[in-house]
Amino acid sequence: MKIGYPCINQTLDCSSSRTFRLASYSEERLIQTVEQNLSCLRRILEFNVENGLHFFRLTSDLVPFASHPVNTYNWQEHFKLTLRRLGDYIRRHNLRISMHPDQFVVLNSPNPQTVQNSIAELVYQGSILDLMGLDTTAKLQIHGGGAYGDKESALHRFAEVYHTMLPEEVKVRLCVENDDRTYSLTDCLVLHELTGMPIIFDNLHHECVNNGEPMREAVLLAAQTWQPERDGILMVDYSAQSPGERKGKHVQSIGEQAFHDFLVETEGIDMDIMLEIKDKEASAHKAVAVAKELGRI
Repeated sequence: MKIGYPCINQTLDCSSSRTFRLASYSEERLIQTVEQNLSCLRRILEFNVENGLHFFRLTSDLVPFASHPVNTYNWQEHFKLTLRRLGDYIRRHNLRISMHPDQFVVLNSPNPQTVQNSIAELVYQGSILDLMGLDTTAKLQIHGGGAYGDKESALHRFAEVYHTMLPEEVKVRLCVENDDRTYSLTDCLVLHELTGMPIIFDNLHHECVNNGEPMREAVLLAAQTWQPERDGILMVDYSAQSPGERKGKHVQSIGEQAFHDFLVETEGIDMDIMLEIKDKEASAHKAVAVAKELGRI
């Protein structure tokens, strides 16, 4: 089991998601910002290795405006060597990496422009993982999208876009995650049947929207959608409900007993766990300690 956190390290004095306003775009600004982002990413990865945190989600903002028409610069060539060195470090230390495009990536949108923009963003993020030389166990995770008043049609529209419009290098990395409002695990299983995409399981979202599956059964169903040679083992997003907040809002800090109980409930199921908890690496340290006590790491 590998445990980690997404995008931002709150201990270090740098960010790998620096960006700037579209109105101030220039190639010089782009190059300078990406250099800073990749330099900080290296520091974050080194911190993670030193602290036994072997799962990390890269920020979508490594290259600002990468999928926007304003950016015509060949940043892939410019940063090829730097990205390859980062990938070498990741492989050398056996880190698991993922990316999670923002909510504007909606493959089943009825709006063709939204679909095109979504594909462009997936191509960009997949290319980061490709340029790093990472295998297809490094994943891109997205949500199912909207239901648009007819979920069955929306599911099939997603599958049609997947099969007819997505490049193969995106398809081999793409996963779908059950969400907290629209697409339950059962809906994601339909998408898996239609596309072959593995399902990233989110425990908090499952608590928000489900079809009555107990937690262990739900995790097993998601795990069975992963082909180990192509996909690696199941990725799980773990969080808990923030008390007194809207349904689905992530907790500030991990509840160690609740995490312990989740690991006990899923004993024997291979998984890597991404902690979607607001205090990031602080909770990841605690989670690793709990997992070690249980012999899961």
